[in-house]
Amino acid sequence: MAKVAVYNMEGKEVDTMELNDAVFGVEVNEHLVHMAVLQQLANNRQGTQKAKTRSEVSGGGRKPWRQKGTGHARQGSTRSPQWTHGGVVFAPVPRDYSFKLNRKEKRAALKSALTSRVAENKLIVVDSLKLDAIKTKEFVRVMNNLNVEKALVVLNDMDINVIQSASNLPKVKTAQTNELNVFDVLKYGTVVVTKDAVKTIEEVYA
Repeated sequence: MAKVAVYNMEGKEVDTMELNDAVFGVEVNEHLVHMAVLQQLANNRQGTQKAKTRSEVSGGGRKPWRQKGTGHARQGSTRSPQWTHGGVVFAPVPRDYSFKLNRKEKRAALKSALTSRVAENKLIVVDSLKLDAIKTKEFVRVMNNLNVEKALVVLNDMDINVIQSASNLPKVKTAQTNELNVFDVLKYGTVVVTKDAVKTIEEVYA
């Protein structure tokens, strides 16, 4: 099992912690990591092209004139494609870019990402992360004590003071253990995680 130092909010080492190899010591599968990132980005994409077919255009419920005797060609609706303001034939619809990954593949990808952070000494465990008030300055001080500028901060539960204090920092993102994903782990490089959050992650993914 890998051993990591546990720091307090002042940046001083106060303890050590053994990490579960089933989560933080697996064989890194780069292909699964790549697919997990690709899936998250694809699922966030939005198709933008859209036009209305005759069934979606408002109006046109009444037959414009009677079937016979007018000299006009027969018409059933003023929203047929040949009419001005009518629907579009074979109208484009927003494209769905999303695709699925198996649950086992997602879990394996996240474990690989976390393992890579441990191997690169970019996983920092803190004994606790609590702020008395919503204060960005205080949160920045804690990050400076840990020698971290860009980080994903993983909390065990929703701490409004910490989350709001970090919300104005463009290079910092907070997440709870149930929001953890491969893209954020890789994007922010360093992962700052509380001791309780590590235990929860190990319980869920081991």
